Amino acid sequence: MTTKMVFHGSDIEKICDYYHLNKEDIVKFGANVNPLGLSASVKRAIAKNVDLFSSYPDRDYVSLRNTISEYCRIPAEFILPGNGSSELISLLIQERAPKHTLILGPTYSEYSRELSFSGSTQEYYHLREERNFTLDVEDLCKTLENGYDFLILCNPNNPTSSAVMQEDLRKLIAFCADKDIFVMIDETYVEFAPDVEEITAIPLTREFTNLMVLRGVSKFYAAPGMRLGYGITGNMEFLSKMREKQTPWSLNSLGAFAGELMLRDHDYIQKTRDLILDERDRMEQELQNIPTFKVYPAYANFILLKIRRDGLTSADVFEACIKKGLMIRDCSSFQCLDGEFVRFCIMMPDDNTKLLNVLKQL
Repeated sequence: MTTKMVFHGSDIEKICDYYHLNKEDIVKFGANVNPLGLSASVKRAIAKNVDLFSSYPDRDYVSLRNTISEYCRIPAEFILPGNGSSELISLLIQERAPKHTLILGPTYSEYSRELSFSGSTQEYYHLREERNFTLDVEDLCKTLENGYDFLILCNPNNPTSSAVMQEDLRKLIAFCADKDIFVMIDETYVEFAPDVEEITAIPLTREFTNLMVLRGVSKFYAAPGMRLGYGITGNMEFLSKMREKQTPWSLNSLGAFAGELMLRDHDYIQKTRDLILDERDRMEQELQNIPTFKVYPAYANFILLKIRRDGLTSADVFEACIKKGLMIRDCSSFQCLDGEFVRFCIMMPDDNTKLLNVLKQL
C-alpha cells in the first residue's frame, strides 16, 4: 500500500511538481476566494491612482472608516482598519492577554498560532458532526463556566460552512459578558451567507463591550494580496489601546483607497451573491444525490463533504480531483475533524460541473 501525499491548500508549487501539472491550468477549489476575481472597475481605478504610493496614507484612515461605517451601518469610531484580519487577530490577542482561551473547532489554524505566542492555554470546543456542526449554545455556555476568559469563533465557520444565528450569538455574548469573557468573532465569510443580517454580530457591538468582530476583503472581494482587514467593537477603551500598539500606517495608501471602492461596488456585490448563492444551491442539490458523500448545510462560499464509502479516503478524493486539474482541500489537517472530509469552494459554473462529475464517478 502506498501512502498518499497530503498537501495544504497553499502548496500549489509542490502539487504541480508532484502531479506534473502547470500552475495556470489548476482551478483552485481550495482557496475560498471569489471566482470573479478583482472587480474590473476597481482594477481600472487602482491603475489610474498608482501615484498614491508616493504619499503616506491618512494615519487615522478617516475616509476608509466612514465608508466601512456606511457599509456596516455602525459608527466610524467603532472601526479599526488593519493589515488584513491577521494583524488584528494578533493585536487583539496581544492586548487582551487572555489566560484561558476556548476556540470553537474545527477551524482556521491562525487563531491557535497567534495564541501560542501569548502564553494563553487553548482548548477546543468541538462542533459535533451528528448535529451537522451546528452549535448547541446552552452546552457551550456550560463549558465556558470552567474558567475561560476568551472565546474565539469563526462565523460562518471554516471548514464546516455552518453558522450561528444572531439571536444565539446575542445569548452567548450576554452570557460571556456576565462571566467577563471577551468574544472574538471572525466574519471573513459572512457576506456569502444567504441572509447576512441573520448571522452578523456587528449590530451586537452596540450592545456589548466584550465583543470584537473582524472582517476583510480577501475572500468576498478576491483581494487576499491587498491585506485589508477591519475590526469593529463598541469598547472604545480597548480599541484605543489596540490602535496605540498598532504599527503606524499598517495599511498602505493604495489598499485604503481600493478598499473604499470595493465596499461601494454594488454591482460587483450583487453579481457575486447571485453567482455564489445559485451555484451553491445547485451543487448542494446534486451532491445530495450522491450516496458516497454526506453534504452539510453551507452558509459560506464553500461546502464540506464527509466521505461515506469504506476504503475511500480524503487523499483519494483529492487525487481524483487534482488529476483533472481541480484542486480541492483535503481536510485531514484540521484539528478535531475526525473521519474523512473534503472541502471545496464555489467556482464558475463550468468548473463546478467538472468537479461534480469527478465526485459522481467516485
